[in-house]
Amino acid sequence: MSQAAEQYPSRIGLFLNPVAQRRVDFQQVSGEQFERLYLADGTEQASDLLSHQQVDLLVIDLERFDRSFDLAAIGQLIALREGARTLVLCPFACSGWLPELMAFGPVSYAITPLVDDGLRQAVAAHISDDVPAAPRVAELRDLLAACARLQDAMTDVDDFDKVVDQVCVALCAIPGVLHASLFHLKDGGDLQLEAQHSATGMNLARILHRTDRLLQSPLRHAFPGLLASCTGEIALLDAPAKSGDPELAIALMDAGAEMVIGLPLPVSRAGAARGSLCLMFRAARQFSPDELATFVRLAQLTGFGLRMAEMSRENEQLLGRLTHMATTDALTCVANRRHGEYLLELEVRRSRRYKLPLALIAFDIDRFKAINDRYGHPVGDAALRVVAEVTQAGLRNSDVLVRSGGEEFLIIAPHTSAIDALKMAEKIRMVIADSDIPGCDRLTISLGVAQLSDQESADALTLRVDAALARAKRAGRNCVELAMQ
Repeated sequence: MSQAAEQYPSRIGLFLNPVAQRRVDFQQVSGEQFERLYLADGTEQASDLLSHQQVDLLVIDLERFDRSFDLAAIGQLIALREGARTLVLCPFACSGWLPELMAFGPVSYAITPLVDDGLRQAVAAHISDDVPAAPRVAELRDLLAACARLQDAMTDVDDFDKVVDQVCVALCAIPGVLHASLFHLKDGGDLQLEAQHSATGMNLARILHRTDRLLQSPLRHAFPGLLASCTGEIALLDAPAKSGDPELAIALMDAGAEMVIGLPLPVSRAGAARGSLCLMFRAARQFSPDELATFVRLAQLTGFGLRMAEMSRENEQLLGRLTHMATTDALTCVANRRHGEYLLELEVRRSRRYKLPLALIAFDIDRFKAINDRYGHPVGDAALRVVAEVTQAGLRNSDVLVRSGGEEFLIIAPHTSAIDALKMAEKIRMVIADSDIPGCDRLTISLGVAQLSDQESADALTLRVDAALARAKRAGRNCVELAMQ
């Protein structure tokens, strides 16, 4: 009997994996740790062996198993064990197996890939009586407290950026967590580092070499935060070297991170992952079923909060678009008649309150019907747009251009006297006369100018400026007339 067999007497093991080479490799590395080792290529063969043979340790290597097809069958094997020792070898990129398998019964796990010594140590710990004790109740209590902090952090859902920052701060308060970050998938398919927090000032962007377009990052298959975002799977890396990227492993160790877990956020309505939470720990350790379930809950809470914040932001954007549609003329993109009347009322009240001058300029395009009849309505529409653009370019930031109807426009000019308004109107007339109009000859405009008088209403001011515009038309067009008091 070998020295290893003497060390672990009367121990019977069963190794399950569908790949022949992995079964051979396991037997070569750990076969001597058992008095007898059975190898199974599928769940049916393993179940048959367990029904006829007392097995001290069942080792399930999840490499090459498909969770969508094999989860139930592997779970039944764990349930059949009735508390006997089961060791799950789980690839770090597919750690979503763990909370689901733990629902079938007690299991321990080792994250792969494992070098030979690491595999022997994991098996030895489970053959002997040295299986790590269950995490303390305090550790689970800390995670539940983090859930409460997350809920508090997401109370202000109106501010998306504030929510993601507070989420990272709340997660970084978990004992043992060195760094917390949140990756978010934008609508255009760009995954970016949305927020991060670390008590030590660690900057994840230096490790990832970028903060956006992370789906194209060469580290998307190695760093758990990116991996969880890409696959929608929990990614648990309990040793940086297992990432398969030496540069990443060195960077993580230099930053003091010994374990990293990526938690996918709930999927969007389109079925794609929204991103992920990523936690870096100062030391590696095993998680209990309750702890893993709580991590999943943390991601669900975060996903819910982000969706609420997104909806709030979308509602604000929708409200902005509706307001724009309700107040803006669709053809010329200047204020429409109704909004112009509202703004004029405001300026009249402000002028009267602060004793400031207010001018109103009315103008329309000369012989606009002839332009439509001769060149067609598309050319007429283009003429209206050019007139609005040229006029708007010559106004001050405080002035408001309004399309009051058809080819008619108003200019509300606060802090402007009648003399200054006349100069403004003449300048606009000359610029319009010199402008090129696509598809037709040059055009002209006629203008009326009025200054608000004491106790005059907005309607009365509009009537006076319209009368001035009418006089300009009768005077031969392409001119400016000042309204009578």
